[in-house]
Amino acid sequence: MSGKTNLSELLKGMTPKLNKGEYVFCTIKDSSLLDRKKVICEFTEAEGITIITTKGYADEQGFTYSFIASWITLTIHSSLEAVGLTAAFSSELTKHNISCNVIAAYYHDHIFVDKKDAAKAIMVLEELSKKQE
Repeated sequence: MSGKTNLSELLKGMTPKLNKGEYVFCTIKDSSLLDRKKVICEFTEAEGITIITTKGYADEQGFTYSFIASWITLTIHSSLEAVGLTAAFSSELTKHNISCNVIAAYYHDHIFVDKKDAAKAIMVLEELSKKQE
């Protein structure tokens, strides 16, 4: 199952879902001791390893972070080959001064926004979706 590629269908059916909790981005040097069940995402860059995890786990481990985020999942199954979805929703969030950090996974797109902007971001995304009807 490869997911949808039609931009209009993707926007119309994206159905944003706010996941419970507070999430943080941390950078670490060694990931061998991580509890993988508590890590949402891990990405290795030349400068270090970035993880996304709950604020609670980061605090337990003494990881530093500077951004507390809310996690929004677009529940439509988007194809990794879809063109324009990220540009469309990020442009709309930009119009409302909402920063977003995006992770495209196999089934869904995941958006991390500042915790204080979560409700507003959901509203903006829902309005964008309704414009497609």
